[in-house]
Amino acid sequence: MMNFEKRPVLISGPCSAESRDQVMSTARALQSTANYFRAGLWKPRTRPNEFEGVGEKGLPWLKDVQESYGLPVMTEVANAEHVDLVLKNGIDAVWIGARTTVSPFAVQSIADALKGTNLPVFVKNPIHADLKLWIGAVERIDSATKGDVIALHRGFSSYGLKKFRNAPMWEIPIGLRSEMPDIKMFCDPSHISGKRDLIQSIAQKAMDLGMDGLMIESHINPQVALSDAKQQLSPKDLISLISSLKIRDLTLDKAQTLDLRDLRIELDSIDERLVELLSGRMNIARAIGKYKKENGLTVLQLSRWKEIMSSRKVWSEEMGIEQDFLRSVLEQVHKESIRIQTEILNSGLGEGS
Repeated sequence: MMNFEKRPVLISGPCSAESRDQVMSTARALQSTANYFRAGLWKPRTRPNEFEGVGEKGLPWLKDVQESYGLPVMTEVANAEHVDLVLKNGIDAVWIGARTTVSPFAVQSIADALKGTNLPVFVKNPIHADLKLWIGAVERIDSATKGDVIALHRGFSSYGLKKFRNAPMWEIPIGLRSEMPDIKMFCDPSHISGKRDLIQSIAQKAMDLGMDGLMIESHINPQVALSDAKQQLSPKDLISLISSLKIRDLTLDKAQTLDLRDLRIELDSIDERLVELLSGRMNIARAIGKYKKENGLTVLQLSRWKEIMSSRKVWSEEMGIEQDFLRSVLEQVHKESIRIQTEILNSGLGEGS
């Protein structure tokens, strides 16, 4: 069984095992900081012709980490064959990736291969924000293994949002813990952020949310990593990050305080996405302003404004939002769009006079 007494439990290591030397060098640098060593052997890449891992060849390297540095080791499994190989080679734990979690068929085949074992399994959220699918994957694995089953939050694909590689959507892991209050929850700031400079803030947010541990990618030389180079930390930077985290006491006087904190985190998550969506809307307003300037159109198109207000009125009724409130919000949004487009139409006027 895994030891969860001290927060955060830290899982770290390279995105991919690339060579024995790279694996051993990284593990040596992490041995006094990480609780578990991770390295991907089979890499489900988004597009072909990218580095897809060394596969079975890397299993002895993980065994060497166990024996040389006393670190428990783990890797990702995507099918029953992977499970059989890690069991035969004495790997200490595994995780199921986001691309695998989306398929109940794939998860069930892994669960069948785990039947009756004591192997701890981390279940990443599916790539899209489907809470029931995530819960279902956890339940399938939990019904098979006698080992710990841990939910692993790595964010969700969200088209058009640029700040994060995967949108955190903190309300989804909160929802999972509400449905499964006894589940241990870890966070993967590396895959949420996609950038080194955002990892610390994501890790701190996970700790503030009361998550039990972190999975953070670390590479002995991140700049030359064969996969996910931009989101991997050097061991030195990882150690500095962990020491910077503020770990607050989870014991509160009243259960209501905990509930209120969770609700506030949900609000923060929604507000964060709202700001990103507003930014995207203003970018579209700029493109429209350029089109109007090129085609000699006025900024204010009254018929379009009436169309907006009419359609949004229907939306407010469907969503249970007061019409006056929605109108005041949309008026401010429209006012900012008009300001942006007016600036574009007037840009260049008076130059050269």
